[in-house]
Order: sequence, then structure tokens, then C-alpha cells
Amino acid sequence: MTVSLPDAPAQFIALHGRHTSVVLEVHADEAPIWRYWGARLPDTANPGAPLRDTRAPPSFTLDFDQPLTLVPTFGVGWFGQSALLAHRDGLACAQAITGCEVEWLVPARAVRLRLTDAVAALRIDVTLTLDAANDVLVVASALTNLGPGTLDVQWLAAGTLPLPGRADTVRSYVGQHVHEFQLQVDPLSRSQWRRENRRGRTSHDCFPGAVVTTPGATDDAGLVFGAHLAWSGNHQQTIEWLHDGRYQWQMGEWLAPGEGRLAPGVTLRTPELVASCSTGGFNGLAANFHAELRARLNWPGGVMRPRPVHLNTWEGLYFDVHSDKVKALADAAAAVGVERFVLDDGWFHGRHDARAALGDWWPDETKFAHGLGELIAHVNGLGMEFGLWVEPEMVNPDSELFRAHPDWALQFDGRPLLTGRNQLVLDIARPEAADYLFGKIDALLRAHPIAYLKWDHNRDLTTAGLAGGAPGYRAQVHAVYALMARLRAAHPQVEIESCSGGGGRIDFAVLRHTHRVWTSDCIDALSRVQIQRGCLQFFPPEIMGAHVGTAPAHTTGRSQAMAFRAAVALPGHFGVEFDVRHLSAADSAELRGWIQLYKDLRERLHHGRVWQGEAGDGVVWQAHGEADASDVLLLAYRTEPTDHRHAPALRLPMLDADARYRVRRVLPAGADPAAGHPTSAPFFDALLGEGVELDGAWLANAGLPLPRALAETALIVRLRRV
Repeated sequence: MTVSLPDAPAQFIALHGRHTSVVLEVHADEAPIWRYWGARLPDTANPGAPLRDTRAPPSFTLDFDQPLTLVPTFGVGWFGQSALLAHRDGLACAQAITGCEVEWLVPARAVRLRLTDAVAALRIDVTLTLDAANDVLVVASALTNLGPGTLDVQWLAAGTLPLPGRADTVRSYVGQHVHEFQLQVDPLSRSQWRRENRRGRTSHDCFPGAVVTTPGATDDAGLVFGAHLAWSGNHQQTIEWLHDGRYQWQMGEWLAPGEGRLAPGVTLRTPELVASCSTGGFNGLAANFHAELRARLNWPGGVMRPRPVHLNTWEGLYFDVHSDKVKALADAAAAVGVERFVLDDGWFHGRHDARAALGDWWPDETKFAHGLGELIAHVNGLGMEFGLWVEPEMVNPDSELFRAHPDWALQFDGRPLLTGRNQLVLDIARPEAADYLFGKIDALLRAHPIAYLKWDHNRDLTTAGLAGGAPGYRAQVHAVYALMARLRAAHPQVEIESCSGGGGRIDFAVLRHTHRVWTSDCIDALSRVQIQRGCLQFFPPEIMGAHVGTAPAHTTGRSQAMAFRAAVALPGHFGVEFDVRHLSAADSAELRGWIQLYKDLRERLHHGRVWQGEAGDGVVWQAHGEADASDVLLLAYRTEPTDHRHAPALRLPMLDADARYRVRRVLPAGADPAAGHPTSAPFFDALLGEGVELDGAWLANAGLPLPRALAETALIVRLRRV
């Protein structure tokens, strides 16, 4: 039988942001063809001709041209990565869109493409929204089984994006526990680039996002593309060269075998693919992502208040959280200016180490004979909020909960229960397990003025089987979102931190329900410089937990001066994580000065733009200010000893070249300006007084002079337009 090929006339539809545009070629009888994603086009610009009319057929190829579409499919002439892989009982494995309907949700801003395959009996709805202000393109797909039998889905991309042929590198983030957000740069070529994560959480080692560059792209200039999958579970992304010289970029949830079985009428919805294009380099791209995430955050009362100074008890006390000791630590925390006191692990029934008690969420009677109320009243009486650590998704085999309900742990019949950190994962997709957790945490929140939950998740998922034996990776992710949403609905004033052994669950989806992420369990300031720089490519500083740790650092054994540790923590959501009871009078005064400096600067640090760069010779920097750069706070970190006699100047390309700036050094009260700076010069001495006026053009092109400094020191400068 001969089947006619698509031949419906073309129309062009476009979405426009402030600086970017998307153009699709739409035919009524096939999937929309990708024509453009890049720098802003005029509203009236279009390709002028259908794509196939511009492509002469090459030798030894199919008679029907198959270009990159919004949903490339398998088995009908597309030989690249498909957006859908599915079958019915091993049959009907080929798909091809036979009908396309366009539904404008917001003219020129948001559109839904309803794509049907009459032969495979399925529909794929793809929604694209391009934000007019921040140039973020959000793509999501929903697959519905229209047939009479089960549709088995192996892969469904959240979205497929085109990249220009001149794209040359992909910058991704790799790492491990206490070593997250490590930049990896790979060249793009005809070889496929692919990243997959199957750990059941966002992961430390395979961040679900990347940045693609074009030649000449820098921190502040050039065309770059970025994308991130808003999802806290398994994920996959692929960049593949196409035979028209472009690339395609796909992201989506990695489905475990059996997770994509759709009964008739059932719909599988993907996570959101959050993408952006910028002609302003990496910093322009970061600004787009920051604006998008800020619009997503669900703050108590609807508005972010100044981020309170934290003290978290973990590295100060670990499991030794007896009432008198914790009260004494709270006294010392209040004395240095802490505003929120967070009791970490060890507070609940039978919890004396990492081997027992997860799941038994009520206070340990040997540590808190009168419950938590007495401690919380003490903390509140010192003028601090109280926060509490929980790990609801986990259970220890040695716990009352597990002894009562061993079947509540994720497991596969016949397979051993594999522990990690001596713990198993609760199947919170079970209503009874979710109800148990909600009941325990809700009771604590109702009984006490607890303002904050540090919500941890300290292991990967293995043997992740649901009650009936089906895989439960995606069910677990949706269940934790639902539990967080349920608790937030019952207690809308409570803020939640997403922690997962540090940086194992940091993504735009969990931040629909939370307000802060614990960036890493590593608080070594030198390590944190790189970790935080990677995090800031996608996430704004106000949600990035950044603490002053002890010296030597518990995770690396390295020591840095208080000034460097505090300066590295300063731009994030600032906190303290060590036993401040044992500080000398001088160290206590120094820490108090840094905390006050953070309070003075946090509104400037946590709104507006963030710029990052490298000055060379071991110096990296970041700056915070409004988009017009009229008032900028610069933090320059020397991470290595200099190998220059005179430090290279630090260029600040974001400054207004037509303006003049007053430049002054910023120090906490009582700080020694000579610390870390073995010699000085008149220019740097002048920065300590009224400051120095300099031309914006000079600072942008020639640069700000830097003092000679020791390794692991910081310089903080404020530049204000005059």
C-alpha cells in the first residue's frame, strides 16, 4: 500500500522575548519543523520559504527529506536521536506525527502544539513559553495513549532544541559528594555528547543542565545557550550533530524499565525543560536563569525577606545535641549576631549516631527530657528563629518505624536491601507512609514555633521497587513534591531547605517547594569558591547556602583565615557551622563583624545581577548590583599564590563606560586592612578613606588595580557611579 507523505502548506509561527526569538515551520500533517532559536529577530522576520524548498536532495538518501522537528520520531526516516521511543507489546515501534494543531496561549509568547499520530494512536502536546522579560524558554511535553492497549514508553524528551552549527563547546558540571559543580568543558563534534543520571535524585555528579558556547563567547559577550531539566530524579541529556550542520539538544527524565507503561487514556507528563539563549555571554545567561528562578520561588507571604544569618549545629556538635549543650551554643550564636538557629541531626528518638532511628520523628527523651519546647523557647528568647533538621524519605533498619513496617522500604522481591549511610528509602508513594510522615512533622510544626526545616536526602536510590514490584524512581520524586506541598499548605510560614548530602538535590523543580539549597557538605572556603561559581551559573545567590566553617575544614583538613572563610560565604545565604562557644574574644569579635557586614550588604547581594569573571594570576571575582551597574559590590578572591611581581588589573566590563565611579574598599568593623596584604601603595591606602574616583571606561577596559596579596585572601570593593 502506498501512503502519501506530508504535503500541507507551511505557516511560520514565532515567539519573541526581549533578546531572543523562536521560529517554527508548521504543517497541518506533520510535527513542526525547527527553523530558529537564537538572537532576537524583528517581529515580521520569517524564513521566507519552507525548509525543504531550500534543500537539494543529496545522493543515496530517502526520497522524502526529514529535517529536525519539535518531536523527531523513530522508524520513519529520522536517523538521529528520537524524542519518543515506545512500542506496544514489542510491536508498533514506529511513530510519525500525522496531525498538528496550534493553540496560542499568549500571542507571540506561549503556544501549545497538539500533535497526533493516527497510526500509532497517540498524542503529544508540546508547550513552549518564552518569557518576554528574561528570555527563558520553558518546554514541556505530555504523551497520551489514544489506543486500546498499553503503550510502553522507553524515552520521552521534555523538549528538543536546535543549536547552531557554529556551536563549539559544551560546559557541564560534574563532581561527587563534597566536590560538586566542577566545570567540565568538552568540544562539540560529530560524536554524540551525552549525560545520564540513574541515582534517583538530582545527583552530585551529573547536574541536569549545561551551557553551549559559540566561538568567542566570554563571561560578558558572545552567543551562548543554556538548558536545565527541572527535575529531582533520573535524567538524560544528549547533544547530537545533524547532517545539515546544526545540532539537536534533548533533555528528559530517564525512565527505568517499566516506568513508562501507559494504559489507554493515560498521559505521561515530562518535567519542564528550562532553557535560555543569551548574546551577553555566561553572565547574561546566568541573569536569565536567576530571573526565572526568582519568579518561581514560593516565599512565605509572597515576598522574600532579608535572608537571616544561620547557625547550623551539624559540624559543631554532630549527634551530641543534649539540651544544655545546645542552649549554650545558642547563647554563643546569639552573641555574634545569628538570627536563625538550626538544630541538625541527632535530636529525635534513639538517634545517637548514623546507624539508627531515622523514621522515629519525635524528640529523644534522653537529650530533651521536656521535649523540644524548652529549647525552642530558649532560642526564641534570644531573638533567634528556630529550625529543625529532618530526613523524611529515609528509614534506618534499626528504628521503631522499620520494625513495625518493613514493607514500607523501597525494595524488589528476592533482592537484598542495600543500605547507604545505614539507611533505606521509604516508599512515600504509599499513602500510609506519606500520611505517617505528614502526621509526625505536622505535629512538630503545630506544637512549636518552628520556622524552618532542613530537609535532607542522604543516599541514592537502589532496589527502588513499589509495593507491587514496579519501579518507583519517578513515583518517589512526585511523592516528595506532594509531601512538601502538603506541609507548606498546612504551614505556609515555614521555609524549607533542600539538602541531599549537600548538593545532591539542587534543581528548579525542588525549588518550587523549597527556599534554599545546601550547596555542598564541603565548607572548605577554597573548595567553595569553585563550587559556588558553578552553582551561580544557574541559581541566584540568595538561595545558595554558604557557611563559615571551622579551620581546619572537616572535609579537607585545610585551614584558612576567618576573613577568607567569611568573605567566600558572604554573597550567598550566609551562615555559620562550627562550635562558636570556643572562639577566642578576638575571633568572636571578628566573626561578629563579618555577620554585621553581611546584614548591611545582603539586600544588595541578593537582588539584581551577578557577574563573574577571572582576572588571571589565581584571582577570580564576582560582582553584585542592579542591571545598570550603578552601584556594584565586587568580591575578588585570590585562590593561589601570585606568580607575578605586580598583580594584573581586574577588568569590569559591566560598568558604564561614560560614567565615573567612586571606588572604596569594604571591610567589617575592626578588621585589619593589612591582613593578607604584605605591602601596600598609595592607591590602595586611598581606597580605605574617601575612596578614589575612576572612569568607567578605564575600569571596563584597562581594569581596577589589585594589591599584592597572599593566597586565600579576598578583597571587597564598592563601586558607585558619581
